Amino acid sequence: MTVRVVLADDQPLIRAGLRMVIDTDPGIEVAGEAGTGAEAVQLVRRLRPDVVVMDIRMPAMDGIEATRAVTAESPATRVIMLTTFDEDANVYASLRAGASGFLVKDMALEDILAAVHVVAAGDALLAPGVTRRLIEEFAGRPEPRPRPRELAGVTAREREVLTLAGRGLSNAEIAAHLHISHGTAKAHIASLLAKLGARDRVHLVIAAYDAGLVTPAS
Repeated sequence: MTVRVVLADDQPLIRAGLRMVIDTDPGIEVAGEAGTGAEAVQLVRRLRPDVVVMDIRMPAMDGIEATRAVTAESPATRVIMLTTFDEDANVYASLRAGASGFLVKDMALEDILAAVHVVAAGDALLAPGVTRRLIEEFAGRPEPRPRPRELAGVTAREREVLTLAGRGLSNAEIAAHLHISHGTAKAHIASLLAKLGARDRVHLVIAAYDAGLVTPAS
C-alpha cells in the first residue's frame, strides 16, 4: 500500500525539497502540504494521512502543539518531527506529545525515505544509538520533572526489560543481557507496549524515564 504523507513546514523550500525526495519513492505519496501547525491539524482531520512530517518550529501553533492535536484526533496517523538536532531543545517534548521520532533536515535521501516507511509500519524511528543520544541530550532539559510514573501490572522481569529498552538496547541486546531468547524479549516488549499504552518503542523509553528507571547519566 502507498504511504500517504502530509508535509508541514513554514518554509516552502523545505517542503519542496522533501517532496522531491519523496517523489523518488513509488511507495510514498505526498497527500498535502501545510505552512502552519493549524493547517497541518486541519489537513490531517480531512485527509487522514499515514504520516505527518512536522517541523518543530512554526508560527502561531508550533509543531509540538500540532502533534498533540494530531495524535489525539487521529491515533492512526504517525508524526515524524523535523528538526535541526543540535539546536532544538524541544525534541524530547515533541516525543511526549506523541511523535514517533524525528528527521534531521540534512539527512541523507535513503534515510528520509526509510524513516517514513519505518514509522508508517508502526515502529519507532529511533535506532538504539540515537535513542541513547536523545535521552542524554534532552531528558535533563529544564522541563518540570514529573512524579515517578507508576508501573501498575508490570512484572519484575518486565521492569528489567523496560529499563534496558530505556537505555536504548535492541531486542537482541536485551535477550543477551538477560539470558533469554529473542522471542521472549520481543514478547516482553509487546506486553509493555500494551500495559503502558505506549505508541511505540520510543515511548517506552519515555515511560522508563518517567518511572525513574533510567536517567540521562545511565
